[in-house]
Amino acid sequence: MPDRGKRLDRRAFVVLLPGAALSVAGCVTRPAAQPVYLGPTAKQVSYVTHERPGTIVVDPTNHFLYFVQKGGQAIQYEVGVGKEGYGWSGLAAVHDKQEWPDWYPTREILERKPEIRQAMVPLQSGYGMHGGPENPLGARALYLWQGRVDTLYRIHGTNEPETIGHDVSAGCIRMRNEDVIDLYDRTTVGSKVIVLAGRVV
Repeated sequence: MPDRGKRLDRRAFVVLLPGAALSVAGCVTRPAAQPVYLGPTAKQVSYVTHERPGTIVVDPTNHFLYFVQKGGQAIQYEVGVGKEGYGWSGLAAVHDKQEWPDWYPTREILERKPEIRQAMVPLQSGYGMHGGPENPLGARALYLWQGRVDTLYRIHGTNEPETIGHDVSAGCIRMRNEDVIDLYDRTTVGSKVIVLAGRVV
């Protein structure tokens, strides 16, 4: 795990978004005096941003996802993010939401982990794994698209809660099931999602 002490101070940052000029997405300027704890990792914190309430901002470097609220506040969740080389950053929207979603691994995932082929069965959209507690997508999934194009990246739950707070996935944003259910209930289809660049080298 990278040394947190050598990371860029996220109190001041600029991120490049595809097709856009440099833009300041938002930043936590100070901790709330008394954070309000809302669940396993969720808490309400002070968060100054120009983004509208309902926007999701993912900070992969610090393993946090922020759900922007009114009045300079946000709900902060701890997340697991993509391993080096698999992370994705940019601007997207929530195109769809699914409860206990089926999982359709990409060809690249099947090539990296051929042992999972034995768990695949024919589903409505091809070979995959039925939704449920053993499914890697966990209890809920938010599907991220750019316009009419599926990014193939998701914000989803996990059956491996010990991985939260680490760089572990093939690029998707993992949350504890309790947290992703909470976010799912707060989020509407069409919500804006900003995934910040993971690291400055």
